[in-house]
Amino acid sequence: MPQSLLDTRVPAVLLRIDRNPFHHGTLGAVRSLGRAGVDVHVVAESTGSPVRTSRFVRELHPPPPPGATPSDIAATLLRVAARVERPAVLIPMDDAGAIAVSRLRDELTPAYLLPQQPGAVPERVADKSELVALCATADVPHPLTVIPDSAAQAASEAWRLGLPVVAKWSRPWLLPAGSGLRSTALVRSPQEARELYLRTDEAGSRLLLQAFLSPGQDRDWFFHGYADRSGSVRVGGSGRKLCAWPRGAGLTAVGEWTENPEVRGHAERLVDTLGHRGILDLDFRRCGGTGEYHLLDFNPRPGAQFRLFTDAAGVDVVRAQHLDLTHRPLPVWEPRPGRTFVVENYAPLTALRPTRRGRELAWHAGDDTAPGRAMWGLWGAHVTRRLLHRLRGLGSAPAAGDGPRVVRQSPPPPSSLTRLRTQAGPAEQSGRTAPAVAGPTDDEKASSC
Repeated sequence: MPQSLLDTRVPAVLLRIDRNPFHHGTLGAVRSLGRAGVDVHVVAESTGSPVRTSRFVRELHPPPPPGATPSDIAATLLRVAARVERPAVLIPMDDAGAIAVSRLRDELTPAYLLPQQPGAVPERVADKSELVALCATADVPHPLTVIPDSAAQAASEAWRLGLPVVAKWSRPWLLPAGSGLRSTALVRSPQEARELYLRTDEAGSRLLLQAFLSPGQDRDWFFHGYADRSGSVRVGGSGRKLCAWPRGAGLTAVGEWTENPEVRGHAERLVDTLGHRGILDLDFRRCGGTGEYHLLDFNPRPGAQFRLFTDAAGVDVVRAQHLDLTHRPLPVWEPRPGRTFVVENYAPLTALRPTRRGRELAWHAGDDTAPGRAMWGLWGAHVTRRLLHRLRGLGSAPAAGDGPRVVRQSPPPPSSLTRLRTQAGPAEQSGRTAPAVAGPTDDEKASSC
């Protein structure tokens, strides 16, 4: 067996607070480190998750309870550290975990190896309102965004941005479970914007309204990278979404490693502006009118499809973090553009087609077959439940007032009383109402990137 590049004496602990059984990024991290000979401990809800069947998992640990406080998360991680019995590389796999680890850095440092992040960088970039200001500072394009101060202003600004508009909660990790609120939604009328604003207290953070950039061929891009202790983006690359689920609005079902100097330049400029250290996952959408790449999200952790960017030496962002934090040299980066990544349950036909330039599947692997089998069993049950739910809905008699509504465009609401700078959106510029575009359900975004 060839000698591992990684220091196999140092274990890794993967933290996932969000309870998502179909998160293939966690499985990718387990396999990446496990194949290199590292003991991998997973702190996540494992009931019904294919990840628990992977032969590369050393031990599963229960996650913090739902709605956990920082002290709850610290207690959980310190219990795991006591069981592991030696310092480990800690890698959060979701935004909530990355933010918690950043806040708890001083308490966790004796037990874990962590990037030297300045200040509260993970919280700043995960907060959608902070991201607007950050992009302005770094001179990186970002969709025109306003933050309304009232329900009336929300209705007014939705109209002025040009319907439909994107509505986002600035701190989506605070959304209460079972509320029905989504981190991102498409708003089709001023009334919808007004009603959404009225749920601000329930959401726990501010509502943002953002100009809608239409999807299209070669418009959705992403960048995954690792910024080392010196602040250099030594590992990673840019990729295109060839297929999304749901189409045009969701996670990457099929992605291709495609070099894009402009996207990389934006990523490096953001890292330099922030002083970010560690793993990053950025989402961009190219504007059809200007050709500019607008940053949509900055995730301070591995993206679900990070294994796409595995170079000729087998290094990816997760291995890069382990190497860097254990003071092992990062090998010279050897890109493999043209490589593809496929999530089989969202793009089964693509997964079956032959390829000549290298491909990685999210679930199936020849050296770790159990998670792929478990996924298909769980996915079949999941799809069956969804179909039965829809059939029951079709068979039930509609209550009075629940029938289809005909909505006619009303006159525009009064102008905003604030002086927020806005511009007309595509629908307003053309003088017509934009078509309604259905947003993804939480269920459809089960493998959120």
